[in-house]
Amino acid sequence: MLDMSWGEVMLIGGVALIVIGPKDLPKALRTLGQVTTKVRRMAGEFQHQFSEAIREAELDEVRRDVEGVKRTVDAAKPGFNPVDTIRNEIRSAVEGRTPTAPAPASPPMETGSFDVPRPSAEQQATAAPSTASKTETGPTP
Repeated sequence: MLDMSWGEVMLIGGVALIVIGPKDLPKALRTLGQVTTKVRRMAGEFQHQFSEAIREAELDEVRRDVEGVKRTVDAAKPGFNPVDTIRNEIRSAVEGRTPTAPAPASPPMETGSFDVPRPSAEQQATAAPSTASKTETGPTP
């Protein structure tokens, strides 16, 4: 800690023994130990408070970042509707064309379970002749 060799410690001990005296030396060493303990405890508390202040500053920075991301997501919400996007992609895949951007105001469709659009009457009418034109034949002998 202080980079003192044994020789230096012995020299300091000898001078302390001569200056303080053998009678008061144990009391002085006990007081020195108590002061050293208090100084170490205060240094530990200071380090803990300093670390806690840094941690709080980092948490505040992270909190600000999260709030910024939240504001960005909230600002983008009205323009993004994943259900309409998926519905349009499925509809275009079924109809055999490339997907288009979602229409802003699409008319309400009749839906079945799981919110899957049912074909309109026109679509059923156009699909019926194509299936009816096929002739059913029985088993060939």
